[in-house]
Amino acid sequence: MNGLEETIHYQFHDQKLLRTALTHSSYANENRHKGYECNERLEFLGDAILSVTVAEYLYKNYPNMPEGEMTRIRAELVCEQSLFQVANELELGKYILLGKGEEANGGRFRTSILADAVEALLAAVYLDDGRPRASRLIHTYILSRLLSEQNVMNSDYKTMLQELVQSKNNQTLSYEIVGESGPDHNKIFNAEVKLNDSVVGTGIGKSKKEAEQAAAKYALESLRGQ
Repeated sequence: MNGLEETIHYQFHDQKLLRTALTHSSYANENRHKGYECNERLEFLGDAILSVTVAEYLYKNYPNMPEGEMTRIRAELVCEQSLFQVANELELGKYILLGKGEEANGGRFRTSILADAVEALLAAVYLDDGRPRASRLIHTYILSRLLSEQNVMNSDYKTMLQELVQSKNNQTLSYEIVGESGPDHNKIFNAEVKLNDSVVGTGIGKSKKEAEQAAAKYALESLRGQ
């Protein structure tokens, strides 16, 4: 599972948490004598963490948005199909532990199984390193979906961030593409923006430029909130 840790740029302190997050009930039932636990309890926790993180983000960053609209957007971001897309970006399917029957029936590609694994993974990160680390993953892979390609390309967040940073002395910004996933015709890029060598924003996009703009937007929101 080292490949998954490399993809999400996080190495677990407790590897058992990661293993449990990726263990489907069918595999756990077949291997309970080996100490395997299924990811259903982690999924329950991850669902709650995801919901409150998205709700908090919308509340803080869209002060004029009515409750009904916030509810609609949150539902779109945390729905099964949205999480399934995240699972595909992370290539979770190749890491999930499945029982023989589920494997034979195509469980590795089943939308519900992959979506549940995303929630379980978020909970595992939360338990292993706290809410800030889990929130960072949620921002990178889920909340970034609020940034459509058109909105990102029409808004120069990198320039706005540079102007904000220039208002203070001895501040240096740098961008780095830290990962990419997906087939050549549909690449997803992961970017980080650093302020004086400290990561202040992350983002994903269908191009390197879009990923950097998304990272800059996240950094702007974080720095303005301080």
